[in-house]
Amino acid sequence: MAPDTVAFLDSGIGGLPYLDHARRSLPGYRYVYVADRENFPYGGKQPSQIIDAVTSVAGRVMRREDPRLIVIACNTASVVALSALRERFAVPFVGVVPAVKPAALRSRCRKVGVLATQATVEGDYLARLIREHASDCSVVSLPASTLVQFVEQEGAHASAEERRRRVQAEVARFQETGIDTLVLGCTHFLLLEEEFSRLLQDEGIALVDSRDGVSRQIAKLLHGGAAQERLREHRGDGASPDTFLVTGTQPLEERYAGYARRYGLSLGGAL
Repeated sequence: MAPDTVAFLDSGIGGLPYLDHARRSLPGYRYVYVADRENFPYGGKQPSQIIDAVTSVAGRVMRREDPRLIVIACNTASVVALSALRERFAVPFVGVVPAVKPAALRSRCRKVGVLATQATVEGDYLARLIREHASDCSVVSLPASTLVQFVEQEGAHASAEERRRRVQAEVARFQETGIDTLVLGCTHFLLLEEEFSRLLQDEGIALVDSRDGVSRQIAKLLHGGAAQERLREHRGDGASPDTFLVTGTQPLEERYAGYARRYGLSLGGAL
């Protein structure tokens, strides 16, 4: 019997660490990752444009892969388009939203930073998360759209020094705020997790993201309380491989093949 498919959708490569975490936590499923290259980046678009892009790609994924569940592995798309997706499609959706609640629980000095895209920083969803889960905290939210572009276009080939320099520039923006916890509010930033962790450790700042919460929500929607039973299952020898798909008609850039190899995915070409 073929395993159920779980699909991950992001504007680019940012959601790959979330897929990797889920795959390690929840074996026994087939995983499909979609990088929406033709609409990258989402962060600078109007809400209506983001909704149109994400619903279009989600529909194509459903027609091709028939997933049991779709993870919108992009903070911007989740905070803008998740409600519209749930209204339009019957398949369950899991969103990735800034980890404001765990950051507030962790912060000792009640000062939290959020680094995200322009759309997330300016959107109502982040403001609501702050009101509901961090009302007793001082929250500094800053956009870093150029860092998203760097990760997507240059990150795979950038030198260690260039990666460190780019992250240092963002960390420096929070140094006068007194925060002790920083939320990575864009999935792309996790591809620079090592650089962030090293620099923030020097500043005494804890780093927070949503991977644990997303994997728990996937497990809850897929099989309720029967997680341990599902974890004991294994895929059959004839199961299709976990696959990396990219939207757009242009020839695929080499970096996609590199990321497919890095995360153990079969590059499936264009969606």
